[in-house]
Amino acid sequence: MLTFTALGPFQAWTDGSPLDLGGQRQRAVLARLLVAGGRAVPVNTLIDELWPGNPPAQALSTIQGYVSRLRRALEPGRAPREEAEVLVSAPPGYALRAGTGQVDAWRFESLVKSDGPPAQVWADMETALGLWRGPALAEFADLSWAVTEASRLEELRLIAVERRADAGLALGRATSLVADLEAHAAEHPLREEAWRLLAVALYRMGRQGDALAALRRARAVWRDELGLDLTAGLKRLEADMLAQRLEDPPPAAPPATPPAASSEAPVAASGGVLRVLVADDQALVRAGVKAMIASDPGVRLAGEAANGEEAIAGVRATRPDVVLLDIQMPHLDGLAAARRILAGEDPPKVVMMTTFGSDENLYAALRAGVSGFLLKTAPPEQFLAAIRAAAAGDALIDPAMTTRLISAFAGRTDPSSPPALAGLSDARLDVLKLVARGLTNRQIGQTLSLPEEEVGTLVKSLLEHLGLFDRAQLVMTAYESGLVTPGEKAHFSSL
Repeated sequence: MLTFTALGPFQAWTDGSPLDLGGQRQRAVLARLLVAGGRAVPVNTLIDELWPGNPPAQALSTIQGYVSRLRRALEPGRAPREEAEVLVSAPPGYALRAGTGQVDAWRFESLVKSDGPPAQVWADMETALGLWRGPALAEFADLSWAVTEASRLEELRLIAVERRADAGLALGRATSLVADLEAHAAEHPLREEAWRLLAVALYRMGRQGDALAALRRARAVWRDELGLDLTAGLKRLEADMLAQRLEDPPPAAPPATPPAASSEAPVAASGGVLRVLVADDQALVRAGVKAMIASDPGVRLAGEAANGEEAIAGVRATRPDVVLLDIQMPHLDGLAAARRILAGEDPPKVVMMTTFGSDENLYAALRAGVSGFLLKTAPPEQFLAAIRAAAAGDALIDPAMTTRLISAFAGRTDPSSPPALAGLSDARLDVLKLVARGLTNRQIGQTLSLPEEEVGTLVKSLLEHLGLFDRAQLVMTAYESGLVTPGEKAHFSSL
């Protein structure tokens, strides 16, 4: 059986024996197709991403040579004129055809998304984490697409660690989990779920003092690094521990997700129900999103599309409130489609979905005015939160993508950026800083001791003052202007 491993040294295998995949760049071709998850990658994209900014004159023939040699390695028994079945031609490029069980990264992702009772989740997360043999795609760390995919897989690995621990707590295994959770929280001190799990595990062992001390450590780290107090969820956990209301193990919970802009039901023109158009060239993705929409009575499917042109036509025909749009699609990519949709009269809100992608494209889409970005691996709760946030005029950006965007673009200037922030009051600057940190109006109000309605008024005044129309643009403005920088300790004049 032919298999591929990317969660560690990149390799292809036949019945457990490694195959000769050639030199580094030839191996990178196969790795890039694996990262695409079975979707076609255009030859021009392969050239641009294998030789960033400096492709050789014979790049096309070089790619064709790489593919030919890889096909011989992967299917040694194939006749010369017989169609390839693994590394196939998929105009205008190539695609890797393999089953989920043949690729460790694909199987890992499938396991992380699995659901069921705690014992099943525990077993699935154990299997998923056991697939890792080292950092993902590390040998291609000089190529941006590999770095992006490695970051995505690492985030999924952390989610798997937390899901395993959550299931273990539900199964009464707190004692065996504490050491691992201590290390997890120390290595990732800004992850809310890491501290929640550690505190609950300590409490379950009868170590109430240590559990409360763990939450105090979390509060100290967040105040030092972000200028913020604990989240509402961790504050409730702390209060429950002080009141000794956690005697029985709670049901297993999914990994924490960013909160929606509001806890109120979504409001839309169609009788209070939000109408959503889903655009993705993969039928499986569309089916999953449609099932998620069907599970929420406040959201309804307005239509679906398999490419950018169909998405634009669908918007005209159905007039949805929100469009969930894949960033990479045939005929017309999602970024171009988003620009055309948002340029129309009374456009819907657009939330971009992506498996992996160019940071430049993500940045350009934010500047174009999309109302959110989600990794397709995000849980259903996060998709629904993004839909509600967009419809309410807010924006929700996947935390992993926010971190990458900030790191990539902090300090850059843009000729179309708003002018300097001179003239803004301290109160409005404080609000802008917290918007840039990804907080909702409610969280900002809690942080600055302001009514939520007053925060909304301040945000609106910021948009008007800076000539912007979307909360996501406020985030980028804060970083472009230097008001907020990565790793900066936040300080607020009204605190």
